[in-house]
Amino acid sequence: MRIAVVGTHGSGKTTLIDDFIDGHRGYAHMQEPYWELAQRGVTFADGPSLDDLAEQLEQSVGMILAAQGEADIVFDRCPLDFIAYLEVLGEKEGIDWTPSGKLLGGIEKALATLDLIAFLPLSAPDEIATTIEYPRLRRAVDLRLKAIIREDALGLLADGPTVLEIRGSRAERGTLLDRAISGHQGALGADGEFQ
Repeated sequence: MRIAVVGTHGSGKTTLIDDFIDGHRGYAHMQEPYWELAQRGVTFADGPSLDDLAEQLEQSVGMILAAQGEADIVFDRCPLDFIAYLEVLGEKEGIDWTPSGKLLGGIEKALATLDLIAFLPLSAPDEIATTIEYPRLRRAVDLRLKAIIREDALGLLADGPTVLEIRGSRAERGTLLDRAISGHQGALGADGEFQ
């Protein structure tokens, strides 16, 4: 399966991916676009910026499309993450951020190659015990991602990948993702059961 793990910063994405890869050695892991760009020598602003996030969005689209031929792969983030950050930061700066037609086409193509989006929403109480940078941004992006994913607020998911919300302890999250991989695909209901 082609999986993208999505969520605001400090939601447990990387931990879930690491645990998943440990138990599914046949899967390739594509790291977060930020780290791909940093390894190529791209420098970023001190703190989140629209330009940096736009570059990461384009990188995310490129990474997913470049790996179209790989059947078993998990991506740390996908374009939906960066759209949420760009919309939240744009609103804060008084800018109505929207992707260009060409970029939107790339986003749609990238999402169409995915089989599963595993979304890690924040919950109360927070399941991540450590202090996270930019807590207001974190909460705002989480709310925007919930609208994008649950309501398909951008109209990008109607014919796209299956979406699975993953909550709970570290072990419970791994179990839910394993169940999805084992053929129990579908949206996770409010009661924690697949529908």
